[in-house]
Amino acid sequence: MGIAVVTGAGQGLGQATAVRLAADGHEVVVLDLDLDRARETAEAVDGQAHRCDVTDRDAVHAVASRLPSCAALVNNAGIWRFHSILDMSEDDARAVIDVNVLGVVWCTQAFAPLMKAGGGGSIVNLSSGAAWTHSPGLGMYPATKSAVESLTRTMALELGPSGIRANAVGPGLVVSDGTAANYQGDRASERAQGVPLGRVGAPGDIADVVAFLCGDQARYVNGQIIYVDGGITAGRAAM
Repeated sequence: MGIAVVTGAGQGLGQATAVRLAADGHEVVVLDLDLDRARETAEAVDGQAHRCDVTDRDAVHAVASRLPSCAALVNNAGIWRFHSILDMSEDDARAVIDVNVLGVVWCTQAFAPLMKAGGGGSIVNLSSGAAWTHSPGLGMYPATKSAVESLTRTMALELGPSGIRANAVGPGLVVSDGTAANYQGDRASERAQGVPLGRVGAPGDIADVVAFLCGDQARYVNGQIIYVDGGITAGRAAM
């Protein structure tokens, strides 16, 4: 299956994706700011770990220079700083843009040439249902995920002739390491009431779709945004 690079794979959705890709036969390269967490994931999937700040273009290219090839890149690393637009600080705004948007660009610039040299590959960018639904108080986060979707389509057009597919996955309400605090007590069941399927998601729900897009079964899927959200973006369920 080849080498698959997963950013932000020390926990949560990234970790679940690394495990799923390894199960499919990929050699997984785990990137994360937290080297200890990256190593834990890498050990679990018999892969390799690198501490890497995706906002540091040179650091990303340094990791790429150490790899012989790359068949798949999952741009999963992302952060949020939730504030109203009027209360948002410059530091928070720039941090979210740097990780969620520029991080995707830098990683694509670093690893896509390896894919091209190998005859093609798959890039999967993590968007969010927030890019479609929008909600107050989320600061720059929805805007950055909308940017990710736009970048995904541009990548599909620019990289497609080199055999590189680019798609995005937009998770909905998912309980992960980073969001668990939002689902304490009865909160999970309360939030599930707004999901047509009647439940909130798990990291594996997202990882399975990412793995599909990385695999040969999705060989003619390019430039698409797939929301994995139990139906939230389809509209309001009947009461």
